[in-house]
Amino acid sequence: MNILNIEHVSKIFGEKTIFDDVSFGIHEGDKVGIIGINGTGKTTLLKIIAGIEEPDEGQVIRQNGIKFSYLPQYQEFPKGATVLSYVSAGQRQEEWNTESEAKSILNSLGVTDHDAQIEFLSGGQKKRVALARTLLEPSDVLIMDEPTNHLDEEMVTWLEDYLRKYKGVLIMVTHDRYFLDKVTNRILEISRGKFYSYDANYSKFLEMKAQREEMELASERKRQSIMRIEMEWAKRGCRARSTKQRARLERLEALKNGAAPVQDQLVELDSVETRMGKKTIELHHISKSYDGKTIIDDFDYIFLKNQRIGIIGANGCGKSTLIKMIAGLTEPDEGVIEIGETVRIGYFAQEEQDMDDSQRVIDYVKDIAEYIPTREGRISASQMLERFLFTPDMQYAPIGKLSGGEKRRLYLLGTLSSGINTILLDEPGNSLDIPTLTILEDYLNSFPGIVITVSHDRYFLDNVVDRIFVFDGNGRLRQYEGGYTDYLEARQREAAGEDESPVQRKSPDEKKGQNKDWKQNRSVKLKFSYKEQKEFETIDDVIAALEQKIEALDADIMANATNSGRLNELTQQKEAAETQLEEKMERWIYLNDLAEKIEAQKN
Repeated sequence: MNILNIEHVSKIFGEKTIFDDVSFGIHEGDKVGIIGINGTGKTTLLKIIAGIEEPDEGQVIRQNGIKFSYLPQYQEFPKGATVLSYVSAGQRQEEWNTESEAKSILNSLGVTDHDAQIEFLSGGQKKRVALARTLLEPSDVLIMDEPTNHLDEEMVTWLEDYLRKYKGVLIMVTHDRYFLDKVTNRILEISRGKFYSYDANYSKFLEMKAQREEMELASERKRQSIMRIEMEWAKRGCRARSTKQRARLERLEALKNGAAPVQDQLVELDSVETRMGKKTIELHHISKSYDGKTIIDDFDYIFLKNQRIGIIGANGCGKSTLIKMIAGLTEPDEGVIEIGETVRIGYFAQEEQDMDDSQRVIDYVKDIAEYIPTREGRISASQMLERFLFTPDMQYAPIGKLSGGEKRRLYLLGTLSSGINTILLDEPGNSLDIPTLTILEDYLNSFPGIVITVSHDRYFLDNVVDRIFVFDGNGRLRQYEGGYTDYLEARQREAAGEDESPVQRKSPDEKKGQNKDWKQNRSVKLKFSYKEQKEFETIDDVIAALEQKIEALDADIMANATNSGRLNELTQQKEAAETQLEEKMERWIYLNDLAEKIEAQKN
């Protein structure tokens, strides 16, 4: 039974069409995840459903008496309100939830000071207070915009369980793909002003979308084939004397006017290697305290070239502080951080960046660099913006006209365009859309440098990192090999009392010895990490593609032997491809050796 219908809705902001005559029905029991590139109108759709905004055309028909509860991405709070008074104010007197229930949810979300004034809380704590109020409001339809932002892994797991048990309709925007998988039973994709609905969770959606796009391409191939036949018929000078012939010409015109399927444009990320010397980033016995609480206690570590580190832990444990100390924005109370002379750091902060809303988008990039080096050569600021989905019109518009997600995409562009060989990412999943996160994951996996990320996005961690740092709440960090799934498995083995412990902290001398080949520091029981398994399954195809590329470049070099400019360009491309091939072959040897050892271990 439909409880809400969106009928022929259109919405335009300025010259940009957000929704173009779209319709969508929501049924009892639906748990809908809305996805799409930032700027496509996800938040706008939530506001239209909640009745906060009106469509330019069309209507939203809601079942009589239906109650909505809405969690915005950014919440405003009444001045002077305390945590408990604000959460309780959302209750209707006739359906009062006891104060103990409110406190229970607040505690589950990590807000334990119920009498604190909200205006003095951090941004993350404010978001959790707003989430608690939304969950406690009696509702038939729960509308949530980025509910997992600012939640640590334990809180996200708790919220997953809560929403799975929720009896009403759920409509949400989130970039957490594991969360979508576990909570939703329907995906609504917004693309180029249109809606595409899938009765599936996120994993099944990916399969169904690929099938839909393949069917569209097959239909387009058929249309092109028929059109060629019809045009050949028309060229032969057939006269349109009969009704049948006129109908055939009309069909040809219809085929000509038919629209080919439009593929979603995706962000294009590319980089060139910025040389890094022997010395990387060294943390020597660093400690940090705030308000008498030690958040980092005597931590010692040397980062390796090309290492991918994920940092997790409860909110407030010190994850962002550690990243900021590495970035040079915060000093440790004790200890020393040494940065190699050739290390070039790019820092993508969690906080919203202060941007001059009156500055043009293209000038923001030109202030960083007029031309950006890529593997194919230098490209202009305008070309780089196009790769990040900023159209020419958007490039010459003021930054203030961008959506929040588009501003974050612009900030990411600036971070990656400054000739870096070390990337620090603080909660990238809080503001980047799923398509951009997917492209970013691929980019980071081929990035020639160090990647250090704070993230609660378990999917992102599984796809990017090869070691996890976990804050234990007492200022200590424990280390686990692999991605997030590997970390969970290791924790389960620890809980079961199996003799497999995480990598222990070592003295500086021991650490230097360990860092000669940290891969050897794996648990005694060998296994592929999540990321290694995916790499092992695809590396043969990657090597074959590189070999084909080199063959094609050899042919191009022969054909351009007298064109010195083009010859130099092709030679550089071949050298880069040969370097990639050599690296992949070394990696292939390692993965196959590991696979043989794992197989031998089973026997």
